[in-house]
Amino acid sequence: MKFSKATNYALHTMLFLAAAAPDKHIGVQQLAERQQVSPTYLSKILTKLAKAGMVESASGANGGYRLRRNWGDISFLDIIHAIEGTASLFDCDFNHGPDCLIRKVMVAAEEEMEAYLRKQNMAELAKNLPHLPLS
Repeated sequence: MKFSKATNYALHTMLFLAAAAPDKHIGVQQLAERQQVSPTYLSKILTKLAKAGMVESASGANGGYRLRRNWGDISFLDIIHAIEGTASLFDCDFNHGPDCLIRKVMVAAEEEMEAYLRKQNMAELAKNLPHLPLS
């Protein structure tokens, strides 16, 4: 199983924002340099995170992105769903409906993984990092 690079960048971006000073906006250029990714590409990812209500943006000289106030409630699963969507990872190509035994196993495994990711959040992970100098 493999998640997209966008999910990887989104998770790391959220961790960087969680470790930064909560009242400071961080520019997309700084976030992109930290991950060695195109600012344009990261901007598209940040737009998805903003639409999902996880980050807020401000324009202008001191603009950039920061986590929303309720960021402690954001789970890894929330971030993954914001980038990847909520569709199942497994799609049975055969037409035997919901009684497909293979699909049942795959969906059960996916539900266990989602339960685990739902319990993991950036707030807990960020406690293990010092505040990052992103200025």
